[in-house]
Amino acid sequence: MDIREIILHLRRYESNRAIQRETGLHRQTVKRYRDWATAQGLLEGPLPPLTELEQIVQQSLPEKPPPQNQSSLESYRDAVVQLRKEGVERMAIYRRLQERGYTGSYSAVRRFVNKLEQQQPDVMVRVECKPGEEAQVDFGYAGSLLDPHTGKVRRAWAFVMTLSWSRHQYVEFVFDQKLATWLLLHRHAFEWFGGVPDRIVIDNLKAAIVKACIDDPIVQQAYRECAEHYGFLIAPCRIATPRHKGKVESGVHYVKRNFLGGREPTTIDLANREVRIWCLETAGQRIHGTTREQPLVRFQPAEQAQLTPLPAAPYDLAVWKVAKVGVDGYITFDNAYYSVPFRIHKGTKVQVRGGAQLVTIFSATHELLATHDRAQQPGQRQTHPDHLPPHKVAGLTLNRDECRHTASAIGDAAVQIVTLLLDDTAVDRLRTVGRLLRLGERYGDDRLEAACQRALQFGEPSYMTVKRILTGELDLELTPPAVPTPPAVTFARKASELLGHLFGGDVWN
Repeated sequence: MDIREIILHLRRYESNRAIQRETGLHRQTVKRYRDWATAQGLLEGPLPPLTELEQIVQQSLPEKPPPQNQSSLESYRDAVVQLRKEGVERMAIYRRLQERGYTGSYSAVRRFVNKLEQQQPDVMVRVECKPGEEAQVDFGYAGSLLDPHTGKVRRAWAFVMTLSWSRHQYVEFVFDQKLATWLLLHRHAFEWFGGVPDRIVIDNLKAAIVKACIDDPIVQQAYRECAEHYGFLIAPCRIATPRHKGKVESGVHYVKRNFLGGREPTTIDLANREVRIWCLETAGQRIHGTTREQPLVRFQPAEQAQLTPLPAAPYDLAVWKVAKVGVDGYITFDNAYYSVPFRIHKGTKVQVRGGAQLVTIFSATHELLATHDRAQQPGQRQTHPDHLPPHKVAGLTLNRDECRHTASAIGDAAVQIVTLLLDDTAVDRLRTVGRLLRLGERYGDDRLEAACQRALQFGEPSYMTVKRILTGELDLELTPPAVPTPPAVTFARKASELLGHLFGGDVWN
């Protein structure tokens, strides 16, 4: 959990005990963060970016080791449970754990085993929510549905979001559990309800994507970004306690029994159209077993009015991933390539945010490294010229129009040679033209133009000729006058006169 999420809880004026339940932090730790955030003025006004917040934490929050409110035997929990199943006594468990490196006391083992074997109380207190306070989400296996694009039957899952107060639902079927799908389903649900609840309770045991939202830092980052955009808090339900998420568990079962039960396989598109009608006309109109009211009646207008309004623009559905910088200075994202500054060494790990329009690259310390337009096809390279080493830029960014434009600023002779080289149909001389034009950076445009004139005069319009003229300073010498071409000799008399002179002995006058 990062500091932004803690501050978001504090900004909602939740009690320390409530934040402890939501985040797992000790109450004293929550109090410490509250006092610090109040002193820094972070509970009001715009929230700074994560990078700036982390700097503020490092500079102003005193270092303190996290409280140890977890037993040192937690890492041995599975082994202890298995040994007790086998009937092993507490003292024998203590010895087995010592063999595995445990250094604590026997009394700690005895207390740990007793705590594990405590029976749950028979009486449970039902926790009710205020309107708009909470929604619970889950994936449930939905059986097989037809993919209209392939015509094949595929495994499908049902996404169910249930508003905890009214029990009004949103249901959608999907073929995958990808992060982008997970985020899109949230967007669809919020648009269906016309607003956003204060917090979302998610299961952390079943679907792979839901588990990743708890365990995978990159997935956490994407989901947290979505939560910040819509203004809800993420509240994972406690491990191995599905009763903490009973409203949506009942909803998943209800969808399977009432909507999917006995249905013939149909296309996923048709199923999604029909399940929306079912949510309004069947699930929404039934008398709920707990509230004894119709979910849709409780939802409108009482709960809908308490939902946070939708933002002006929907979430960008950005996906985050970790990538490595390649030897060529590019990272790979979604089968396309994006440049990073040349100072970032090969093998460096970076964080990549891929949105619908932009791909943004950050360092491990959240420093912005690059922003690119998202590539439109696989294999495409997105390059910023300032990411390239300076000595590589000119050669990699050359184009013919730019070369002609540069030559026109130098002079007519330069234009003539550049045109001759670029018009060569046998060999691509673009790089040669680039080297020719860069001679002007070293010798000046005037000398380059003079050298081009001299090369043309001697009939050698090539890069090497121009370079030899400049290095030998021949362009500074006077150009020798051109030797006049003698007139062509022509025979001005008639052919009959020539033949008569040669064979008839006629004398020319």
